[in-house]
Amino acid sequence: MDVEGHHTDKEILGEKADYSHDEAAHHSRLTEEELVIEKKLRKRIDMLIMPLVILVYLMNYIDRNNYAAARLQGLEEALDLTPSEYQTGLSILFVGYILGQVPSNLVLNYVGRPSLYLGAFTTAWGLVSALTSQVKTYGDIVGCRFILGVVEAPFFAGVLFYLSKWYTKEELAFRMSIFYCGSLVSGAFGNLIAAGILSGLDGARGLGAWQWLYIIEGSITVLIGLVICVVLPDFPDTWKALSPEMKSVANRRLAIEAAEADVDEPGGMSQIHGLKLAMLDPKTYILALLYMCITGAAGFQNFFPTLTGTLHFNHIISLLLVAPPYIFMVFWSTGHNYMSDRLHNRFWFIMYPIPITFIGFIVFMTTDAFGPRYFSLFLMNFVFAMNGTCYGWIASAIPRPPAKRAAAYAFINAIGNSASIWTPYTYRDQDEPHYVLALCVATGLQVVAGCSALLLKLLLERDNKRLDRLENENVQLTEKELKRLQKTADFEGIDIATARKLQKSYRYMT
Repeated sequence: MDVEGHHTDKEILGEKADYSHDEAAHHSRLTEEELVIEKKLRKRIDMLIMPLVILVYLMNYIDRNNYAAARLQGLEEALDLTPSEYQTGLSILFVGYILGQVPSNLVLNYVGRPSLYLGAFTTAWGLVSALTSQVKTYGDIVGCRFILGVVEAPFFAGVLFYLSKWYTKEELAFRMSIFYCGSLVSGAFGNLIAAGILSGLDGARGLGAWQWLYIIEGSITVLIGLVICVVLPDFPDTWKALSPEMKSVANRRLAIEAAEADVDEPGGMSQIHGLKLAMLDPKTYILALLYMCITGAAGFQNFFPTLTGTLHFNHIISLLLVAPPYIFMVFWSTGHNYMSDRLHNRFWFIMYPIPITFIGFIVFMTTDAFGPRYFSLFLMNFVFAMNGTCYGWIASAIPRPPAKRAAAYAFINAIGNSASIWTPYTYRDQDEPHYVLALCVATGLQVVAGCSALLLKLLLERDNKRLDRLENENVQLTEKELKRLQKTADFEGIDIATARKLQKSYRYMT
């Protein structure tokens, strides 16, 4: 011990100071028996948790985006909305959504009951969506959209944090892409449902098609929210369906991967400290900028039925034409993020879709024929392939502690969705049918996204080089750091020297 209350690496590592990373990993990796348990655990998580969160996310996007479908079903005429008033109704949702992000995730991490927390808010937004069918004026729709944003705020960033408590960083991008497919499926089938309602329920019981759209989809969401409260597991330690062996493996595999136990300091102050850590990390801001650019470039999703409407078909056909580009992207995005995980790479899987979207934007802006314009919608949708990769990059770039990761997810999601406040105003009626202003803005945002990804890659490579240098230095650890290291060793079932060696050899995924 060099300084009172401090311990050096040399003292902690002892004879294992000369261990390589592979030798340290050999002592900490899961045993053959634990690997069998891990496979069963992963299957159980995939079979229960993933379908539930995908189902809720599907309804989240349907409830959020049925505003665009309702536009084709008489909403503007029924409420006597001007184009700018319609755009304000679209944007105001994201004001409420952004305001609730960071405090919601900190509360979720502190409370530790995702089932009740996320289930209650899912029920709440379903109820708000159903009641939107009763609005009569511009003020009514703006108020409902704002409240809908507030009650939707806990879900998305909360689920990203929640999944990071179950999956390793090598598993996350693929699972998050599957999770994100819920939004793509909603883009396809939400509009198919809208087309069915338009053709079959318009005028039934004195209600317009757009009112039935809100009632039916909102009621389904309420039911799903109640199911989530009962069925969704919270965290590995509290899931009663897991055996003690599965709980141990669930914790160990995350601790081994990050070389740190995935737990916070006891007490509420860890949440505030986590927020401070997130705000002091430059990676948080770069990822927020990257996600904002991706979200802004994807702003056309809020106008997709309007874009297909420029192909000169009736309202029902315009809604049906929305589905194929989204269905295609469900399969492409899944394969895209599976390969990102397999190749342990994020940067190039952010970069290659960018020029493809450029081609889509340019073709839509410059042609009038049905074939090229409709094909351009498929190319524009490549922006959605970038989302799952971005989510996975957040988890691997800001891995621990959980309170920091929760705050970072919420902040990044809030900043990212801020683009949805102003991008609707770029889709002006006078720019129909080519929407040159909006798609030029989307092109510019994709350029900035590429620059942000490059900057993050360079920053992570610099940090990895710094970690390379530190690996062989005799660093001092405080008593507090030593206690945390001991907790990591306990989680992993290894001695403290091996845990420290693994901690020193951790590297970021680029």
